[in-house]
Amino acid sequence: MRFDLLHPADQIVMIMERIYGYGMTTTSGGNLSIREESGEIWITPGGVDKGSLTREDIVHVLPDGRVEGHHKPSVELPFHQMIYERRSDLRAVLHAHPPALIAFSIVRKVPDTSLVPNMRVVCGALGLARYGLPGSLELGQKIASVFAEGSSAVILENHGAVVGGADLFRAFMAFETLEFCARLEIDARRIGTPRGLSAREIALSDHKQHLKMDEFTPQGYSSRERAARRDLCALVRRACDQKLFTSTQGTFSQRLSAREFIITPYMVDRKYLEPEDLVRIEDGRRERGKTPSRSVLLHHHIYQEHPHVGSVILAHPPHIMAFAVTDEPFDSRTIPESYIMLRKVGRLPYGCTFMEPEKTAALFTPDAPLALVQNDCVVVTGQSLIHAFDRLEVAEYGAKALIASRELGELVTIDAERVAELEKAFKL
Repeated sequence: MRFDLLHPADQIVMIMERIYGYGMTTTSGGNLSIREESGEIWITPGGVDKGSLTREDIVHVLPDGRVEGHHKPSVELPFHQMIYERRSDLRAVLHAHPPALIAFSIVRKVPDTSLVPNMRVVCGALGLARYGLPGSLELGQKIASVFAEGSSAVILENHGAVVGGADLFRAFMAFETLEFCARLEIDARRIGTPRGLSAREIALSDHKQHLKMDEFTPQGYSSRERAARRDLCALVRRACDQKLFTSTQGTFSQRLSAREFIITPYMVDRKYLEPEDLVRIEDGRRERGKTPSRSVLLHHHIYQEHPHVGSVILAHPPHIMAFAVTDEPFDSRTIPESYIMLRKVGRLPYGCTFMEPEKTAALFTPDAPLALVQNDCVVVTGQSLIHAFDRLEVAEYGAKALIASRELGELVTIDAERVAELEKAFKL
């Protein structure tokens, strides 16, 4: 999708639908704006249901201050204008109140973006703005001054968060990623002590290069491949809706044959992924003109090493990742479904997926289909697309239950005798 070709009003409606749909704001909360090169600003209206905005609801503010539209602009227009005055590089501003970021705002702290690689790159520098009356010039000045110091995302004391970007899509990416960091840190602190990545470890990921691959031009697409592309995109969109993937995180692949597979592309918004965006890999070559996920080599080695694997997922859901950024063990022996689907959940060291992909791939056996990679991701293998996706869901829901159980009492797992009974009954 060419997001940049959409009219500003349509961009705002699309992103607000996503924010509201993901539970990141309420009917009355949040505001988005876009500034054009001419100085014109398009902004969400005040007092209008954010869950049912249309392009006709978006307000147009001209450089001379005149307002065009059916509604009044958001009461927070002043701080949007002040941010644009102080930061000429920003073309979009996003403000909302997701619960995890509100939690940080009311304790007056910023989330830790060092728990998972690339988070600092996506979010940019973080700042904290002092409390001010909503809609006031005082609040606008306080927020704009923090942006003027170089911050790209700002937590507002007892209010929420404001994020700026070169366009609205990039502002949303940063906002969504910051909210992910907040949820991850909260969950991790519920079960243990989160460990952030060192500057050296972050640099390892930041300098990770795309695999140099020869290209090929497909001579055609079989009906099987077309179905696989369709189904993969549908499941990726579902993963976004269920917050298993974000716009910038999550890789999905499916085997086509012993020498071919398709994989999600690098830095294409997962929510709007289309079949033509996917990249076919054939005999170690990539489909011409497309850039696959940087984890493509790990996928390649898993398929080469394990004929039983038909699909591979790398993901970062916050509940399962809470175990990956702490030293707390993840035990699948909680309910029968969890053990049957996940079996032995491995724990791998940070960096193994891109520094030793062949060695890492060998670890995914039928009785160990899933592994947590320290401060990085969860890697899931399955016999098919839906099988791998099901495992990812079970892992995230199981992790959520384990975190919740800490508030209730001591964990009691299924004992060895009943595990053996499960293995016999389900031929594990």
